[in-house]
Amino acid sequence: MRRSIDEILRAFVIGMCVLTLCLFCSCKQKEEPTPTPAPAPSGDTGGAGSGSDTAPLVVEEPKAAEPAVEEPKAAEPAPVVEPNAAEPKAAEPAEPAVPAGMAPIPLELPKPMFVGTPQDTKVDNLRKPLGKPRPPFLAPEGVKNVALGKPVSATDEEPIIGELDMVTDGDKEAADGSYVELGPFVQSVTVDLEADYKIYAVVVWHYHKQARVYYDVICQVSQDKDFVTGVTTLFNNDMDNSAGQGIGQDQHYTETNEGELIDGKGVVGRYVRLYSNGNTSNDLNHYIEVEVYGKPVE
Repeated sequence: MRRSIDEILRAFVIGMCVLTLCLFCSCKQKEEPTPTPAPAPSGDTGGAGSGSDTAPLVVEEPKAAEPAVEEPKAAEPAPVVEPNAAEPKAAEPAEPAVPAGMAPIPLELPKPMFVGTPQDTKVDNLRKPLGKPRPPFLAPEGVKNVALGKPVSATDEEPIIGELDMVTDGDKEAADGSYVELGPFVQSVTVDLEADYKIYAVVVWHYHKQARVYYDVICQVSQDKDFVTGVTTLFNNDMDNSAGQGIGQDQHYTETNEGELIDGKGVVGRYVRLYSNGNTSNDLNHYIEVEVYGKPVE
């Protein structure tokens, strides 16, 4: 009886093992995917007698090229401006060409004795300062100062200070001892060039140690020593004819080391006369130097 039970148990265990093995194999077959048949070549149409169905040919459409996406450009850095950097200078205008046969007069200026040209508001018809050096004055080549060392006469024959020959001695500085001082009211000085000249410029320095304005400044040229006939007036700022030479249209001006340059316009003359009638500081009249730029009459 016991033997029968053992055999039954053994048979049961063997049966259970077989059953478990079958179940395991069945599950494994379900998990494995069925292999997909490879597509037939395009030339294989699967004709009759092939004994198998032809798989449909799958043609993949080419994908459209995706548009290129431009990467955003990095912002260019702003130019670095250094503090106190000098700004580029504007190009200076070119100087006008000098006409053939012309040249600047050989004018040498004395050193300045004060800075700026202060305005005296009490003077009517006063020229505004140029604010920069006067441009060169052009005249025919060969022009020179023909008044240097020439004799001088004046309405005041006994100057208060200095001698009349100081008017043409070549000293244009404003230091004491470089000028002649005439009496008050209307006075004049006359330079004798001792020959006829074509006069292109007259330059006069009254007094430039301080900013002054001289009244009734008149410049005349003549071949007559008495200035009765043949008189040419080159400059006149007498507004009320107080000097008796007619009413002038020129402006008053402030004295500087540049002096007053008067255009001679090529007039022919031997005598050059200059008037004045006091100044904004006092009633006296002063002359440091008179220069006459000309050429001999041929």
